[in-house]
Amino acid sequence: MEGEKDNSMEKGLLLVNKEERANTTPLLVFSTFIIISASFTFGVAIGYTADTMSSIMTDLDLSIAQFSLFGSLATFGGMFGAIFSAKAAAAFGHKMTLWLADLFCITGWLAIALAKNIIWLDVGRFLVGIGVGIISYVVPVYVAEITPKHVRGAFTFSNQLLQNCGLAIVYYFGNFLPWRTLAVIGIIPCSIQVIGLFFIPESPRWLARKGRDKELDEVLQKLRGRRYDIAFEARQIKHSVEASKQNPNIGIRSLFRKRYTRQLTIGIGLMVFQQLSGTAGINAYGSTLFKLAGFPARIGMTVLSLIVVPKSLMGLILVDRWGRRPLLMTSAFGLCLSCIILAVAFGIKDVPEIGNITPIFSFIGILSFTMMFAIGMGALPWIIMSEIFPMDIKVLAGSLVTIANWFSGWIANYCFNFMLVWSPTGTFVISAMICGATIVFTWCLVPETRALT
Repeated sequence: MEGEKDNSMEKGLLLVNKEERANTTPLLVFSTFIIISASFTFGVAIGYTADTMSSIMTDLDLSIAQFSLFGSLATFGGMFGAIFSAKAAAAFGHKMTLWLADLFCITGWLAIALAKNIIWLDVGRFLVGIGVGIISYVVPVYVAEITPKHVRGAFTFSNQLLQNCGLAIVYYFGNFLPWRTLAVIGIIPCSIQVIGLFFIPESPRWLARKGRDKELDEVLQKLRGRRYDIAFEARQIKHSVEASKQNPNIGIRSLFRKRYTRQLTIGIGLMVFQQLSGTAGINAYGSTLFKLAGFPARIGMTVLSLIVVPKSLMGLILVDRWGRRPLLMTSAFGLCLSCIILAVAFGIKDVPEIGNITPIFSFIGILSFTMMFAIGMGALPWIIMSEIFPMDIKVLAGSLVTIANWFSGWIANYCFNFMLVWSPTGTFVISAMICGATIVFTWCLVPETRALT
């Protein structure tokens, strides 16, 4: 009896291990690539203003206030895209919603590339913002729903990797390409996705929500491989979906029940901390910062373009090894130090004898900030957002959290130029304090979600 019991236990452990180590199939890799390809245009949108500010202002005769409005309209549009993204994904499916996002992005980039005045420029930026607002919610959720849990963090982090590829391209080519040509680059990944979406499956979880169980099994089998037993995972998906249907009339008020307070606080808190950390200004106005510090802007932007992607790869490797909490706190700590370096650099700019170190200190600060953001704070709030909410509130909560991200990003982006006019040192002191608060917030509230269902 004892031997049979041991054998039964061993078989059970093998089954659990098998379930946890599903195959990473070619279809899973291809599907993830197609899904995250739109994240490239997200990165282009974030970094587009970094090296085009002076040329756009000169060509269209814009004031600093007009350009600040143009720069912030992507995040303002993103807020509108976020409002409808979760509902659209739940109603029409992730694929159809991404096609809609591609339509907004392609139309917006064309409007920017062909703009003859500020109106078309702003309209194009707003449309791109709506598109990337939809992308910001749908992409990490879609990837999280098709991947096995033991590689979910790495695959979802690839969303941030493609964003940083977009940033790198626009940083590098912004040094010598006209701003209209640079806008066309944002169209390319959307065009790839429009075609690629025809060849990838819909999310198994969405199929389960629509009662299409036969298609669910077929899609899951293709994603996991022919020899993999999908029965356990399929049952898990169906059970979680059925549990979410127990509250079919759930509304926005339900989010503010006491039992959801912690999840909602974590989701919104991380998004607000991410946007107020200083990334909105550094990503969008990097060239302006280099010029203000006296560092050659072309060299600075070229170096940034070279280091953004390798550092994202480091985050991709570490996210499922270190876990979410340690990587998030490490990233926030690095951002805090970077902001302190920048505050010191601009603070001593006009001090005799030591002011000449401002250019190199500012370069180090911007470089380290970009690297530390890429390995954690850039992607982890989105990964954690896709993991912490129960199925019954996931759509509504995801929309609310994404709206919070875009709204705080719009405020940060619009105000950054005016804050620099007020005080570069004060701007980065505030950012350092916010990054420090992020460490405390993560330590006290954020759970570890690595390898959990």
